[in-house]
Amino acid sequence: MSVRLYVGNLPQTFDAKELEALFTGVGEGVRFKAVHDRETGSCRGFGFANVDDQAMAEAVMTQLNGHDFGGNTLRIEISERKETRTATPVGRGGSGPTPLQKTVNKVVHADQVNSEAPDPRWAGELGKLKQLLDNQKAPV
Repeated sequence: MSVRLYVGNLPQTFDAKELEALFTGVGEGVRFKAVHDRETGSCRGFGFANVDDQAMAEAVMTQLNGHDFGGNTLRIEISERKETRTATPVGRGGSGPTPLQKTVNKVVHADQVNSEAPDPRWAGELGKLKQLLDNQKAPV
């Protein structure tokens, strides 16, 4: 089973061969991909490494987390899926983890379209409009 590792605090410009050599020094079977900015093409300072098993992942984290690479201290940890991530408030006296993003009830895709229902993107505005129209009715 493959394990995905987050590799952070990478320099914006680095030699990929040098980083591969660093991973190969720990063991074989480590595949790395840096995340690049779409507009500039430069590294965004992090990437992901896939390793073959949990033992190799532990070895990579133990040996390379905190290692100096290109003047930066590498940060390596097991990557979590977006759905399971939580953030802990920093410096604000937060009491515990909170979700990174607000939960928004959006309909992104529906297999069956209900033609009678309002478009969910405009449902809030439609509700406001209906309320304004109800307020403008004059008693007869």
